[in-house]
Amino acid sequence: MPPTKLICFDCDSTLSSIEGVDELARVRGADVLARVEAMTNDAMEGRVPVESVFGRRLEIIQPSRENVAAIGRRYIETIEPTALATLTALRARGWRTVIVSGGFTPAIRPLADHLGVERVEAVDLSFTPTGDFAGYDMAFPTTRSGGKPQVISKLLQEFRPEQTVMIGDGMSDLEAKPVVDRFIGFGGYVVRSRVRAEASSFITSLAELLRIL
Repeated sequence: MPPTKLICFDCDSTLSSIEGVDELARVRGADVLARVEAMTNDAMEGRVPVESVFGRRLEIIQPSRENVAAIGRRYIETIEPTALATLTALRARGWRTVIVSGGFTPAIRPLADHLGVERVEAVDLSFTPTGDFAGYDMAFPTTRSGGKPQVISKLLQEFRPEQTVMIGDGMSDLEAKPVVDRFIGFGGYVVRSRVRAEASSFITSLAELLRIL
């Protein structure tokens, strides 16, 4: 019997403690990291639209294929401690688990495989034959504000779930609240005041999902 309920997870600072784009910036040195972290925080707090920083961060970082693969390994090393057991239990209860992220598909895919998540909705990157950065999918919805509800709306059309939940830490996650039955804010790594105030529920461990869903 196919899953009848849909739960969408943010990746960065939710399924893992890190922000992948900031970790990519770290490789380029302290100055680049400081610039990129500031832009990430501004977007996640809702002070600036995602699209105003998305491409600029990648232009500054110029991540190689090797850099991105390293972040994929780092996601697994910094996984939220209860994530694997929680997602496994949710699937046993009839939930379809999906990652919806403004991060990068090739970095997130190893974590998704580790967690048993088949579907990843994130931003594809392209590289030259020698592995240098060549661009990103500028058309993908999560590269801009309002992208996550757009992605989730398409998932609703595809799966027709009886119930839909979104969980995440940032303003881009909170934007999905109007299109899901329940938005759950996550503060295990970063507590954002507006997300906490406007979420249907607010948790600091993914294991809490098993109690409240």
